[in-house]
Amino acid sequence: MANNEKKLLLQISNLKQYFPVGKKGMFVKANDGISIDIYEGETFGLVGESGCGKSTLGRSILQLYKQTDGRTMYFGRSIDEVAPKYVQETYRTLSKRREHMHTTRQKFEAYQAEYDSKSEQEQYTMHDELMRLRKEATDAMLDVTTLIGGLIVAPDLKPVEQVCLEEYGISKELCSAERQRQDIQLDIDDAAYALEKAKEAGKSTDSLKAKLDKANAKMKAVEDKIVSINGRIDAVHAKMDKLREQYCNEPGYAEYETYRSSGIDLARLTYTEMRNLRSDLQLIFQDPYSSLNSRMTVGQIIGEGMIAHKYFRRNDDRMKEEIIRVMEECGLAPYFLHRYPHQFSGGQRQRIGIARSLALRPKFVVCDEAVSALDVSIQAQVINLLQDLKEKQNLTYLFITHDLSVVKYISDRIGVMYLGNMVETAPSDEIFAHPLHPYTEALMNAIPTTDVKLADGPSILEGDIPSPVNPPKGCKFHTRCKYCTEVCTHVVPQMEEVRPNHFVACHHILEANKD
Repeated sequence: MANNEKKLLLQISNLKQYFPVGKKGMFVKANDGISIDIYEGETFGLVGESGCGKSTLGRSILQLYKQTDGRTMYFGRSIDEVAPKYVQETYRTLSKRREHMHTTRQKFEAYQAEYDSKSEQEQYTMHDELMRLRKEATDAMLDVTTLIGGLIVAPDLKPVEQVCLEEYGISKELCSAERQRQDIQLDIDDAAYALEKAKEAGKSTDSLKAKLDKANAKMKAVEDKIVSINGRIDAVHAKMDKLREQYCNEPGYAEYETYRSSGIDLARLTYTEMRNLRSDLQLIFQDPYSSLNSRMTVGQIIGEGMIAHKYFRRNDDRMKEEIIRVMEECGLAPYFLHRYPHQFSGGQRQRIGIARSLALRPKFVVCDEAVSALDVSIQAQVINLLQDLKEKQNLTYLFITHDLSVVKYISDRIGVMYLGNMVETAPSDEIFAHPLHPYTEALMNAIPTTDVKLADGPSILEGDIPSPVNPPKGCKFHTRCKYCTEVCTHVVPQMEEVRPNHFVACHHILEANKD
């Protein structure tokens, strides 16, 4: 889904989130193969009826729920900065993975040939197995090519493996040095703050100056080490470039090179690796009442993440000043610092929740129905606050709501979900001007209006949402769609671009709105 003006921050591909239920082998298919791109600095609105999987998608992207399947590529950090364990495991087994890639592809191609030779009725029964084999072959290929791209075609993968593992080893050194730098920066900040306060109080500063000088000397040594490591990384990158020049004319190189990605697959990170990225990826909860610890003060709630992610070493005056600054940014008075959640209104509690999430200066925030529990007048205030903070901090939002009027106001692009699937995505103005999916049309017709021309009032979507444990075959919406035909009951519609940057998954796109 192209958007050439902004940098890609998250690329979600075929994300599935299944939850097991009582019977063995049965699952609630909360998210059933969702693919979206989210760009830096944008607000991607997500709408749909209750139970369609919106909140589950937000939590799965953040890996609060470990996703069942699919890829969630994050481009806010480089692989060299994080050095995930899965990267090393892939580099160590390149030859085996290539063999597995070829084997799964051959199985799929053989089954595809058999499938093509069958009647339409027989194809219906073979379709699920065909999709399984296609996915297995695709996953086997992407596991390797996202990291090494076209180098997968090298006749001998040993040299590629050696250079890749050398790069990974240096990246691990860089990660360790960066952690050292973070710890020393805390020492410098603490010593500098204590020195400043001692000067203001007219106290002796000699010991504090010596402590600060010692910390600065350590920092200089670590920074020199990091410069040296970065030089070694550049050198190993040059080796990799030579390998690419050597094999760039091999058959298939150009095709596989298109899959190479600098992103980090969040779904493949270990618990500790994902925890280290939590400061980048935050969540604002729906309920401002239950999401705050009633036994903690406002200052403790907002500052908890700061200590966990080593922004500060202790809850001292320096941390207090930062907490107050964050509070004021979020419209909270400094004297709220030592109060408890029960002493605030719903709107104030939600501001506390927002301050807690934004205190870590994240790059991506999931706003999970962040205003739905508030009065309409308070909703407007909180939405305006989120907009202001987004502009000041260049934040990226996934804004989840069931209120189309809210999502239209705050979103740059909108995605419409139904029963675990994305059925339509487009820029906000475009989707309201030209709704192309029957479900989107039904949601918009259900919006209450004061327009006297619409004497009958809003149109209510008839029928119940099917069970996510056993969803309908073909298009999941066909049981409630007034345009349904036989093809809808058998064939899953594929997402296609119908208008510029406007994507729809439907067999019966609303022709009247296409022009």
